[in-house]
Amino acid sequence: MKPLVALSTCWNSHRHTDGYALIREIADLGFSWVELSHGVRITLVPGILRALEEGIVKVSSCHNFCPLPTGVMHAAPNLYMPSSRDARERDQWLRHSKRSIDFAHQVGSRRLVAHLGSIEFFWFNPVRRLDRYFRAHPGTQPAQDEAYQKLLAKALARLRARMPEFWANTRTGIVELLPYAEQKGVTLGFENREGFEELPLDADHGGLLESLPPLAPAGYWHDTGHADIKEKLGLLDHRQHLESNAPKAIGFHLHDVSREGGHDHQPIGSGRIDFEMVSEFWRPEHALVIELSPRLSTEEVLLSKKRVEALVDRRFG
Repeated sequence: MKPLVALSTCWNSHRHTDGYALIREIADLGFSWVELSHGVRITLVPGILRALEEGIVKVSSCHNFCPLPTGVMHAAPNLYMPSSRDARERDQWLRHSKRSIDFAHQVGSRRLVAHLGSIEFFWFNPVRRLDRYFRAHPGTQPAQDEAYQKLLAKALARLRARMPEFWANTRTGIVELLPYAEQKGVTLGFENREGFEELPLDADHGGLLESLPPLAPAGYWHDTGHADIKEKLGLLDHRQHLESNAPKAIGFHLHDVSREGGHDHQPIGSGRIDFEMVSEFWRPEHALVIELSPRLSTEEVLLSKKRVEALVDRRFG
């Protein structure tokens, strides 16, 4: 048994007005699996369902919110956040997350990737000081830069001090959502995020999952680009982060980060991520979702597919 390899519709959903053509384009590239991402507009759903009924592909995973709420025409995974101070927004997050679970169940997906909100700052967001430091000191190596480490420690302390209210809201939302996911046979994948203030903070993924009931339908979802960006900020060690969280992982978003500029969602193998290392943590039951920028060419998608499949073959035979 090998992990499945899928392509996220984030690569092509914006270009299509017909969901059938969207799925057909991915299938014609040789993919048997797709992730229906957070850019799937409601108008694309009839064609997608027809393509699935014909067996053109299967759905590896969906990404909250999928499909997008009526009237929303662009990818919006953080449209509503469970961490929000606004109870109305939290209610909308729960409502539309349940709707995404319904859709995942309908299309035969057993996984739903979810974002879990962020810590909000009205004034004096500590992230801005880090950004200013990087702009003023190009080429900074965080691990060796004592001034940056002091600035980073202060920023993390401010995040931790402000976090409890937002984290409590998120955890309440998760507890409310889990029974519905269990009822529908869908496992929630809590994704590591690239934003400094996004939840969970990187050290908290393990604690979150350990705090849930043993059979709770939830796991860790690893995004390679986000982890690399955080590593370059000195916030984590990519390998160590995987060692800590891979035992609870249910899937991966695979994309590279460019050496110049640090842009993510780039072709696999074109940037600075060590995918040989990442592949050590893959298991047969995982979903490996190639998640690429819509700016990339068909050739770059095919090259990414080839490289991931080669890693799977070396790892699993």
